[in-house]
Amino acid sequence: MKLFRISFLIIVFSIIAFEPLNAQKRGAVWCFGDSSGIDFNTLINPIPTNSSMVSRGSCLSHCDKNGNLLYYSSTDAANASFTSAKIWNKNHGVMDGGDSIAGSGWYNELVSVNHPQLDSCYYFFSIGVTLPYGLMYSVIDIRLDGGLGSVVQKNIPLLGGLMVDCVTAIKHGNGRDWWIIVRPSPIGQPVFNNTWLLYLVSPSGISLIPQQNVGSLNGNNIGNIAVSRDGTKLIFTNLLGLIELYDFNRCTGEINNPILIEPQLSIGPFPFYWSAEFSPSGQYLYVSTSTQISRLWQYDLWSANIQLSKTLIWQVQNPANTGGALKRAPNNKIYFSCAWTGGGFNYVNYDSTQYWLENMNLSVINSPDSAGAACDFQPWSFYLGGKRTYWGLPNNPDYDLPALAGSPCDTLVSIGEAPQIQQAAINVFYHTAWDKVFINASNLTGKTGKLLVYDMQGKVVHSEPLRIQNGYYTRDLSMLGKAEGMYLIVLETDLERLV
Repeated sequence: MKLFRISFLIIVFSIIAFEPLNAQKRGAVWCFGDSSGIDFNTLINPIPTNSSMVSRGSCLSHCDKNGNLLYYSSTDAANASFTSAKIWNKNHGVMDGGDSIAGSGWYNELVSVNHPQLDSCYYFFSIGVTLPYGLMYSVIDIRLDGGLGSVVQKNIPLLGGLMVDCVTAIKHGNGRDWWIIVRPSPIGQPVFNNTWLLYLVSPSGISLIPQQNVGSLNGNNIGNIAVSRDGTKLIFTNLLGLIELYDFNRCTGEINNPILIEPQLSIGPFPFYWSAEFSPSGQYLYVSTSTQISRLWQYDLWSANIQLSKTLIWQVQNPANTGGALKRAPNNKIYFSCAWTGGGFNYVNYDSTQYWLENMNLSVINSPDSAGAACDFQPWSFYLGGKRTYWGLPNNPDYDLPALAGSPCDTLVSIGEAPQIQQAAINVFYHTAWDKVFINASNLTGKTGKLLVYDMQGKVVHSEPLRIQNGYYTRDLSMLGKAEGMYLIVLETDLERLV
């Protein structure tokens, strides 16, 4: 009888060891780099796959609850346009309406979340790091185009100004809504800032909560936000050496209790802290640097003195190889991407001969909850099947993070967020750098109609039929050749007229 009990316990333990606390099927497929990808649907044996993107940095991917890829996206640093982002469908073609999405080729400028109430719709957020369009969003309806999806709203502005390259999403404590976190850039401003801006995505829409000023001042526009596995801790790092830990309240969106691990430096050489990631338990933090000597550091966040716990896990002194993103995967290993730059940091496209050990593989921390060398870091150990990686890995939140059991917000009864009857609305955004006007309308009840553009003399300078999809209309209209001045945008349907 005793032997039977021991055997039973061993079997249960082995299952737990391979199965994460919450199965992250919606994040089960990664797409990144130069047509690279990883399928984590089989946790003990992830396999390389492929994609259509070519991106040095910003990217994301989104699956359904069964781990089937729905769409993915990236920006293109080689494209001079500030609308370089594309959204691809599950068949690796550009999604209907999925071109000319805001994004300019940085590293953490895109994030996507599912709509809190509509199973078929997804919000897609973009930030402007070098062009002050701030924070924008688009909407995807995956039912359209025969199940391949369509972008039904595109580049709707929420906030102006330059942003830090660190947009992040965290599931609300109710397990339904989302927090979108951004930070305003200090570039071009008279002083640095410690400002955090949060938007709540709920069935009622997207709403800004009051700004928070917490922690150390940030003086750089290239930053990174890491989120603990349970969503209650944040780490912010930047290139100038700042590493700071915070508590995050998933119910209220409050960021508090900052713990400064390393201060921002005012004089170089700067460490170029590029990325950070929590171990599954939250005890250990891993931080990568991206200089001519790339390093991987480990910190013990449960230590009485976190800074003194700093341990060098690995370094490489190769001027053509630089460390990039760290990302905790669904199998609870941490993957580390390095880019082969050919000796130049701003390298944006590999040529046809640049296939190397360093860019054809990801490095892996196999046991991230173990101290020092026991974390089993294996450089360049995951082969990408002949594809190549750069600095970026998908900026996917934990799409399947459950509600906070027993917390004040572990109920949807008292939130009072039942959506009201929405009126038809129009949103128009134009930026001179793009020479395009982005026209979006929602909650349309009419089925047919036309778009009219008038000049101030009342002359129609453009007219075309409307294409309305499930109450949405979107159009990015080129204004090349049009005279500078004021224009009137009119949407006329069989049931409404929006100006």
